[in-house]
Amino acid sequence: MISRSLTRSIQRITGLVILIGVVAFMPKSDHKTLEIGASAPDFSLPGVDGKSYSLKSFAGSPALVIVFSCNHCPTAQAYEDRMIQLVNDYKPKKVNFVVISPNSPATVSLAELGYTDLSDSFAEMKMRAREKGYNFPYLYDGDTQTTALKYGPVATPHVFIFDKDRKLQYTGRFDAKEKPGTANAEDARAALDAVLAGQKVPMATTKTFGCSVKWIEKEDYIKKQQAEWAKRPVSIEDVDVAGLKRLINNDSDKLRLINVWATWCGPCVQEFPEFITIDRMYRERDFEFVTVSADKPDKKAKALEFLKKKEASNQNYLFSSEDKYALIEAIDPNWQGALPYTILVEPGGKIVYSKQGPIDPLEMKRKIVENRLMGRYY
Repeated sequence: MISRSLTRSIQRITGLVILIGVVAFMPKSDHKTLEIGASAPDFSLPGVDGKSYSLKSFAGSPALVIVFSCNHCPTAQAYEDRMIQLVNDYKPKKVNFVVISPNSPATVSLAELGYTDLSDSFAEMKMRAREKGYNFPYLYDGDTQTTALKYGPVATPHVFIFDKDRKLQYTGRFDAKEKPGTANAEDARAALDAVLAGQKVPMATTKTFGCSVKWIEKEDYIKKQQAEWAKRPVSIEDVDVAGLKRLINNDSDKLRLINVWATWCGPCVQEFPEFITIDRMYRERDFEFVTVSADKPDKKAKALEFLKKKEASNQNYLFSSEDKYALIEAIDPNWQGALPYTILVEPGGKIVYSKQGPIDPLEMKRKIVENRLMGRYY
């Protein structure tokens, strides 16, 4: 029998393979990275603080650090705290930092959002900056990517360090260890110290590891992926009280999100697309989405028709009895009976979240990605 830890390792490897497959399928782009010694290209970009920034915004500082990063990438999230600390540590030395998101939100697929609660739109950048307390300008380049094309970042995050004359002296990673707590941006710090001392950077270029930049030309891939989702089979099965209890007891290794709904329930129908988005974001991780229809058994065809329209290729059930109080007790004795009803259940049956009425999608995503079975980085 395969151990639970080994099973999870296999699932994580499988998820990484899928992500690699996604990257491999993307259109190939020839975006050359700025070379050492080159002058910093100018830019004019909006910041999440409502201001507009250019190179002149950082004039007079002895060094300028430009980082291309984003919201959604697990590697970018793994380096957030180190980046914030780096800014604090070099603030007394008057080093300027700016972070630019190069990604086109239209080309970030749901399958690439399995480690985050936010994508890369400008509005979501504002939310992330506020949540994390960013101490640097966070700029958006996703609509035209003109700045990213000039600098040529390979992945997020990608660090560029310029001297007082704004000549590039270092390009690459923060450090060689992604997991928080295992490194402290040693490569970036060494480069900064050399620049501030007027010395040559010992290792001027390093490789970068992270999510590929989501270039605008990837849009055709997104359409193909959406078409693939639409082709997946959708079904619904009957479930009795015993079956419901098995769902709640959750003998799998996955975090299970269960939504109880009905075709006659307006709020249920209105919020249902949010659950489909959540399922597509986290499906390839230790997560599964299950729906339970509270429609009468003779309305099974109607429920299935709705699920097909919503492309709900997850696990779907319809309660096989008209005894709604039996449904309530089987799902959660604490549930008062109003629809929709949503619970998040860990393996072993521990309910870690429950909500009567419509969910807050962002809150739901955070509950999932910050659960002990999930997490924001590899």
